Amino acid sequence: MSLARTDSRAWGRFALFAECLLTGVWIALAALPLVTYPAALAAGARHLRRHLAHQQGGWREFTADFRAAVRGGRLVGLAGWAAVAVVWTDLRAVRAGLPGGPLVGAVGVLALIGAAAALLRAAALWRPGVSWRPLMARAGRHTVRDPAGSFLLIGGLAVVVCSAWFSTPLAVPALGAVTAAAVAVEERHRHR
Repeated sequence: MSLARTDSRAWGRFALFAECLLTGVWIALAALPLVTYPAALAAGARHLRRHLAHQQGGWREFTADFRAAVRGGRLVGLAGWAAVAVVWTDLRAVRAGLPGGPLVGAVGVLALIGAAAALLRAAALWRPGVSWRPLMARAGRHTVRDPAGSFLLIGGLAVVVCSAWFSTPLAVPALGAVTAAAVAVEERHRHR
């Protein structure tokens, strides 16, 4: 292998890494209204797919995808926050010492983690014109049938959470890396 080819490959990987970091910033900005995070993730995943396919894409295309995804994505975002509220209530029941509380709390946390992995998978599968309801159902099936990919996404989410705990600004670019992981996991699942 020639040195020029090795340098070109390394440069391409660095460019992808830089694009992931930039996409994380865009996702964080688009998710600021708090219920738009599914649409922001979907637009970010679509942007990264365009980048990997060497297609033209930038902020303008990201914004257009975000606007298309936010139509049904707001309901998914609200449902996600409702799930977080239910799990938070479950955890309060565990702390209060209610009978069966630890089991209910554990099931709730595991369900929330699974739902987060399914949401990332749905965002990676999203295309303009596709409804979120069948997309979430399909992503849920992929989450269960591909546990290795799901654990990879859960690990990525753990990195984002730990980054936010350590230093909030680090979580922003990590969002792009987790979105890229979701795109890769779904691509891997498609070829299986």
